Amino acid sequence: QVQVVESGGGLVQAGGSLRLSCTASGLTFNNYHMGWFRQAPGKEREGVSCINWRGESTYYADSVKGRFTISRDNARNTLYLQMDSLKPEDTAMYYCAAGVSFGSRFCAKESLGAWGQGTQVTVSS
Repeated sequence: QVQVVESGGGLVQAGGSLRLSCTASGLTFNNYHMGWFRQAPGKEREGVSCINWRGESTYYADSVKGRFTISRDNARNTLYLQMDSLKPEDTAMYYCAAGVSFGSRFCAKESLGAWGQGTQVTVSS
């Protein structure tokens, strides 16, 4: 049974930083492309950042380029999202997904991919 668990969310002031972590079990982690998604109230879930299984290729949404950094540690079955220079518009529930597809202009969970339960990020102005 695949389990994906996020942590690291919280309340931070604008301009601050947070690091999200995502641990996956029940799968061979280094076989999976992984991604971070977010959903703000009243909005659709959107792909924030994705990374390939070896950590060599990444995608970032335009809204987070230059501020967020995705990385992974395959030895620890863990995915990270370093979020710097946070803005109030980054406020959302952040979800990790195991099993994503991405390219230069998109990042999406595959139909057989797995979601975590989410971690809330709130950025105050």
